[in-house]
Amino acid sequence: MHTLDGVTRSDQARALGLSTFAFTVCFAVWTIFSIIGVRIKGELGLNDTEFGLLVATPVLTGSVSRIFLGVWTEQFGGRVIFPLQMMITAICVWLLTSVHTYEIFLIAALGLGLAGGSFIVGIAYTSRWFDKEHQGTALGIFGAGNVGAAVTNFAAPFLVVALGWEGTAKVYAVVLAATAILFAVFAKTDPEQSARRQSGKRAVSTLEQLAPLKKMQVWRFATYYFFVFGGFVALASFLPRYYVGAYGLPLTTAGVFAGLYSLPASVFRALGGWMSDRWGARAIMYLTFLVSLAVLFILSYPQTSYTVAGIHAPISFQFGLSVGVFVALTVLLGFMMSLGKAAVYKHIPVYYPHHVGAVGGLVGMIGGLGGFVLPICFGILLDTTGIWTAPFMLMFAIVALSTVWMHVAIRRMERRRHPALAAEKFLSDVPDAPLTRPEAGAAPRPEAPRGAHLAE
Repeated sequence: MHTLDGVTRSDQARALGLSTFAFTVCFAVWTIFSIIGVRIKGELGLNDTEFGLLVATPVLTGSVSRIFLGVWTEQFGGRVIFPLQMMITAICVWLLTSVHTYEIFLIAALGLGLAGGSFIVGIAYTSRWFDKEHQGTALGIFGAGNVGAAVTNFAAPFLVVALGWEGTAKVYAVVLAATAILFAVFAKTDPEQSARRQSGKRAVSTLEQLAPLKKMQVWRFATYYFFVFGGFVALASFLPRYYVGAYGLPLTTAGVFAGLYSLPASVFRALGGWMSDRWGARAIMYLTFLVSLAVLFILSYPQTSYTVAGIHAPISFQFGLSVGVFVALTVLLGFMMSLGKAAVYKHIPVYYPHHVGAVGGLVGMIGGLGGFVLPICFGILLDTTGIWTAPFMLMFAIVALSTVWMHVAIRRMERRRHPALAAEKFLSDVPDAPLTRPEAGAAPRPEAPRGAHLAE
């Protein structure tokens, strides 16, 4: 377990503030194609599938890179890896402006996508400054850097109008390079790295870092993150295109409405971390999935006209969401996803304190792959079905499957831990410890201490 001896609140605030700001800038860069991609789509005459691939390509690099960036952060520390990763990404973003063909755009997008790897670097770096009782809140605050997607949705359309997409990319590159320098100058070496250097201990090997990836529990966490984070990234990139196509809005208005989704999906992650510290990550995951199912069911219902054979004459009516109702539902969905993102990462430093980089990297990679796969699927669905709401139908199916798997897995764990409950049908869904319906005259089961539910 890492030591926090000598760490002051000022040190914690410095580490959390710098890493959160850096992650916000990186996330804004990572989602830049959601805006400039619309202009590139028009210039190159791309169909929706090609556009989906372009938007998703940076997410692929950002996802895969989380594995090795997480391991390197554990070995060399975030103070070294974070600014290095940002500077390399800034160079790639600047070079993007010299590209003119679709195929080369895809290659350039791979380099830009390295910005997404910043997440695991910040998670591994930030978690080392806090004890486990406060890591959920701290990582929730750090994760609010997802607001970078909202920054891009709000600001980038106006930059594109004023400077063109090439000028917008150059502005982003300069800001990212400046952030790298700021972090390198003001950040401190985390306490675990400092203790390791003083003791002369070697860094944990890559093989040792990857050892926990053999556990099914890690992959289950990754599956949850596929929706709450991968789905968030996919929708943040897809919604501007949806508003322009489905509602005929101008790009600037579409960007603002998409930003209204990205904002709560980002800033309330801190609240999700606090709620996970207070009530447990499992309860927050149930809340996230169930509310998301209801919202996605409504969003997935297409604009429909009905004609009923009435007694005296046919009766016709229509069902469809106005743009205002649609925006409100996406805001609610984004809020729930922000809670879920924090809940997933609450588990990792508690269960795997010495493998945050590797485990968090895998979970982040799978989640990020959702942000890569889903935009492509959205484009294919639009091209093949011609139904604007088809992407939300896919999201509904993903959440439904995730909810069922989570519930079944939890029930199995409860029954393994308490064999006497194997035949019991009246278990609580979100208990601190499994509860049974008491038989007549039986004494009530004593309440388990808070936090017992974490020992999955």
